[in-house]
Amino acid sequence: MFDNELLRGKRVLITGGGTGLGAAMGRRFLMSGAELVICGRREEVLRETAQRLAAETGGKVTALRCDVRDAGDVDAMMDRAFEGAPLDVLVNNAAATFIAQTEHLSARAADAILAPTLHGALYCTMAAGKRWIASGRKGVVLSILSTSTITGRAFTVPSAIAKSGVLAMTKSLAVEWGSKGVRLVAIAPGPFPTPGASENLRPEGRAAILPEDLNPLGRVGRHEELADLASFLISDRAGYINGEMVTIDGGAHLRTSGAEDLLGWSEEQWERHRASLKPRS
Repeated sequence: MFDNELLRGKRVLITGGGTGLGAAMGRRFLMSGAELVICGRREEVLRETAQRLAAETGGKVTALRCDVRDAGDVDAMMDRAFEGAPLDVLVNNAAATFIAQTEHLSARAADAILAPTLHGALYCTMAAGKRWIASGRKGVVLSILSTSTITGRAFTVPSAIAKSGVLAMTKSLAVEWGSKGVRLVAIAPGPFPTPGASENLRPEGRAAILPEDLNPLGRVGRHEELADLASFLISDRAGYINGEMVTIDGGAHLRTSGAEDLLGWSEEQWERHRASLKPRS
């Protein structure tokens, strides 16, 4: 199934596509015949990733700077993305998170998570959807969520709220837009380590229990496994899947939400963690 014809002729936009899982999915989409557009806030990182992916796959990659927290910036980015040829697929991948005791979170810190993860996904989905519907084109929205939508997750509460909101959007618009030819699906990954996530979610003092220790399969996920699933879900071969979230976590959420070890942290450990956090805009 994962040949160079699976996504032939499709133009795919990935938010947060310059690093981590976004870049891994982009590589797989290109290898399956898609044309790729990636967006994010760091222009230099986007350009480097676009050049690398194009060299590795021989595919076409366009990099567009965009702050998905800003609805106006998103709309302007979508205008550029649709220039020349329309998009066929949007992948809502941009997100942010870090661990914190919820009673110590400021409104600004909570908004730093909600803005890209919830608002950004909503702005991008509305911007793509209205263009597809106005032109009578079919489209697919794939949102990368987490298993916190199933279990909840202590100490990353704004992220759990944001991801659950995007799941509600997926289910709601699957009904509202299905008859208009726009299909919405989602993936709930378990532990797929990336440098950014590891830094924010595995601070010093939390290394005693590793994600693979709690996983029924005894390992973390490989990026290509998630990329394969994403490729299938956005392809025409998944055309009858709508409004659903597929979990890919080795069964980990059946045992734990992934945050129970933090319940045993002392106040001194939390104070050291808070002191280590970088200032957030």
